[in-house]
Amino acid sequence: MLTETWHDTYDSIYGKEKVAELTAAWHSVDALKQRMTKPRSEFVVCDDGAEISGMAFVSQIDADTSMLHQLYVRPAAQGAGVGKKLLIEVEACFPDVRKIRLEVEEANDRAVDFYGRNGFKKAGTTPDCGVKGSGIPAVIMEKVIW
Repeated sequence: MLTETWHDTYDSIYGKEKVAELTAAWHSVDALKQRMTKPRSEFVVCDDGAEISGMAFVSQIDADTSMLHQLYVRPAAQGAGVGKKLLIEVEACFPDVRKIRLEVEEANDRAVDFYGRNGFKKAGTTPDCGVKGSGIPAVIMEKVIW
C-alpha cells in the first residue's frame, strides 16, 4: 500500500527511481518495525477486512504536541473519507496534547489542500522532510485540537 501510494503521488515530482529509493528506505519492514517500538506512538490502519486502504503513524513529541509522521491512503480509496477517518483517530491518540504537527511535501498539492480543509495551518517550512538530510522541501502545518 505504501509503495503504491508513494509512486502514485511522487513519481511525477521525483521520478520513479527516486521514489523507489525513498520507499525502500522509509517504508521497509525494518523501518516500520523500528517505528513500532517508538515510545508514545501509535499506528492506525484502515481496512475492509481484505485490503488496507490507509494508514497513519503519530507520536507525541512533547507535552503539548503530537507529530503526524505518516498518513497515506491507497489511490483507489482517495476521496472516500479514509484520510479524514485516520485524522480523527490520530488526533485522539494523545488526549493531553493541544496541537498536532506534520510535514508535507510542498509539491503535493492534494495533501496540502486536504490538511488545509481539515483545520491545519502553515507554520513554517523545512528543507528536510521526514529525516534530516532528506533534501525534500516541506511545509510544516499545525492544527490546534483543543
